[in-house]
Amino acid sequence: MSYIITVATFISIQAIVAYGLNIIVGYAGQISLGHAAFFGIGAYSAGLLATKAGLSFWAALPLVIAICAVIGIICGLPSLRLKADFLAITTIGINFIVESLFLYVPFFGGALGLGGIPRVVFLGNKLKGGEFLALCLVFLALVMFLSWWFSRSWMGLACISLREEETAASSMGVSPVKFKLVAFVLGSVIAGIGGALYAHQMRFIAPSDFGFPVSVMLLSLIVLGGMGTFWGPLVGAIILGSLPELARPLMEYRMLIYSLLLLGMIRFQPQGLLGEESVVSRIIGRHVGGDRS
Repeated sequence: MSYIITVATFISIQAIVAYGLNIIVGYAGQISLGHAAFFGIGAYSAGLLATKAGLSFWAALPLVIAICAVIGIICGLPSLRLKADFLAITTIGINFIVESLFLYVPFFGGALGLGGIPRVVFLGNKLKGGEFLALCLVFLALVMFLSWWFSRSWMGLACISLREEETAASSMGVSPVKFKLVAFVLGSVIAGIGGALYAHQMRFIAPSDFGFPVSVMLLSLIVLGGMGTFWGPLVGAIILGSLPELARPLMEYRMLIYSLLLLGMIRFQPQGLLGEESVVSRIIGRHVGGDRS
């Protein structure tokens, strides 16, 4: 049972981070291949605040959010003026820079990583096992509500209009830089929250936990589930999070599986499993009807 709880906890954390990426890629239409960088910034911020400053998870969380927001603005302002391939390359560069800082700057622990991160304490109890899973599910529910609210707010609608046709949206007074930056910062903050939960779950983090393969994995989650859909990141996290556990002998080929799934989905189901024109969406619509996004 503890093994299942651990797997469910990691799936919940991955889903949280994927919802942040879905806001950037799915709603704002910005190709980001470096989302693991903000996942790592959140994890290292929470870990350092806990181990070096002695702050609790709850006291550190607002600072983690502020740090991710500020770094999101610093990285987003210059990079979001780029488009398509150039933006993708820039975000890859951000991922490598952040990973290198974690690896080569002694303050972050270097190659030895950062250990001794305490468990989350709530009402005097150290949360572990099912209790920590419940905490992750609460944060996941809050992030899902935030994503739902954003997709229906004027900011989210402005981002979606820019995704669909930037020139037309700009002619109607929608500022591309302003709203893309809002989506980028919001997605970065959500990734940071997921990183803080990850750090307190693992209690030891290393630079390789937040490398480029993790960014590919996160992108695979939303491509598989359906970019720009409400349930897509959760469905993608459940499928890709449980698949390697169900097929343990294939664990070493995880990145190969992710890459093949990514290519297959882009080729045959570019809108993901829950996209408007997907096979699964049509089957569900035939039997259930209504809006599933």
